[in-house]
Amino acid sequence: MSFSNQFFANPVRLLAPMEGLTDPLMRQILTQIATDLGRPYDWSVSEFIRVTQHVLPAHVFYRYVPELHHDAKTASGTPIHIQLLGSEAQLMAENAAYACELGAPAIDINFGCPAKTVNSHRGGSVLLDEPEVMYDIISAVRQAVPTDIPVSAKIRLGYTDTSRMDDIRGAITDSGADWLTIHARTKTQGYKPPAYWDKIQSFNTLDIPVIANGEIWNAEHAQNCMAQAGTTHLMLGRGAVTRPDLIAQVDKSHNQIHQNYQNSENKTTLCWEDLIAHQIKFLEGKAKTDVVLVGRYKQWLGMLTKGYCEAQILWDSIKREKNKAVIIQALQTSAK
Repeated sequence: MSFSNQFFANPVRLLAPMEGLTDPLMRQILTQIATDLGRPYDWSVSEFIRVTQHVLPAHVFYRYVPELHHDAKTASGTPIHIQLLGSEAQLMAENAAYACELGAPAIDINFGCPAKTVNSHRGGSVLLDEPEVMYDIISAVRQAVPTDIPVSAKIRLGYTDTSRMDDIRGAITDSGADWLTIHARTKTQGYKPPAYWDKIQSFNTLDIPVIANGEIWNAEHAQNCMAQAGTTHLMLGRGAVTRPDLIAQVDKSHNQIHQNYQNSENKTTLCWEDLIAHQIKFLEGKAKTDVVLVGRYKQWLGMLTKGYCEAQILWDSIKREKNKAVIIQALQTSAK
């Protein structure tokens, strides 16, 4: 089944899966902001769920993707695709099939994670050096998942270098993947600028949609990425956490360039004052403990300092604070 018309009739904008960052609470906040700005994400992909020795119990899927209890959508209505990571094709297939039974609307397979711990256990980007294993995994998952549910893959340009790009492209071509997302760096390059968007071009020979990802921090980056990669489809990662209005800015710029921008009452910029309510909602969210929640919030605030000067001022005043109520009070004060 071709999902191109169903999912890619227009340029898609996705919220990236980022381990330890875009957890269910962060997804809820960021997808709500995008929806409020009038340009919701087409979908988001979950943090990877590690598949090792058996079919995971339901509670593990629900822990990573509580949205499964709500038609696999965030409160704002953004669909969540489930991402799996592993190296055993049959186990990956069985877990993918079970995830679909639990309500997953799509399965994404992680071949991009650069974490040493993950790679040392033969998961994530290390498999880019084993394109034949990539093929086995994707094709097994595609065969196990119902035909009306898409299967996608997320990769990097290679592991230590780009020398196996042709082999990787061949594995994707023959595997039955319904679309491909490419982070435009190798594992060795990590997250260090720049991203090599032009390297994505060669994957456009695939007969499936290609989504570009990596180093998109503002609308200009997005335009350059689309031009160099030769695709209009984007996955937004750390830039979307740093500037939660990035998706609206990207689409406004894209539409203006292509002369199909229409004046709208929807805002495309989220000022600091408007972001405060969302930060407080984050701090009032669910977590194992307040200590965990405060730590997660400080991680976000640290990233927001790259997008908002007000965030730097707040960070300087609360970076050693551990009391959640005190931090919320400081947030409320920062709006004045």
